[in-house]
Amino acid sequence: MGLLSFLKKFKSIQNREIRILLLGLDNAGKTTILKKLASEEISQITPTQGFNIKSIQTTNFKLNVWDIGGQRKIRPYWKNYLADTSVLIYVVDSADKQRLEETTMELMDLLEEDKLNQVPLLVYANKQDLINSLNSTEIAKELNLTSIKNRAWQIQPCSAHSGEGLNDGLNWACKTINFK
Repeated sequence: MGLLSFLKKFKSIQNREIRILLLGLDNAGKTTILKKLASEEISQITPTQGFNIKSIQTTNFKLNVWDIGGQRKIRPYWKNYLADTSVLIYVVDSADKQRLEETTMELMDLLEEDKLNQVPLLVYANKQDLINSLNSTEIAKELNLTSIKNRAWQIQPCSAHSGEGLNDGLNWACKTINFK
């Protein structure tokens, strides 16, 4: 691709709206991440009973982030929100070792959905600020991320409370989106 065609393509994607789906088990930190990214107060977070939507403006993109509740009774409804997703962000509680098998099963089921075919995957390994949390390499191994061959993926260690790692993950997601 020549420089002129690259510049034309880049100009056409600037200020584009991107749909991000934020999923994960309950208590993984999805809503805290969403509020932190939107520069909102995080001292009073309650479990999401349905969904939250926030628009976040970055330098070149408007991100429409859909945070869907992760309780077991809500998860079957995740499939209703998959259409037109540009990036899937899956949040894992790095300190909840007892639920790693459950979160792996949920993630793998999502990745088999046709509507998410080739959609980039960002895994936030959240709660890295807790002393008993697994590091991102251990989380990647538990989730079997290296077996994913049909999409770009990234695991990002983070702390929703401090905000550490959140922008790095979002930057990767914005760079990885395939604009055709």
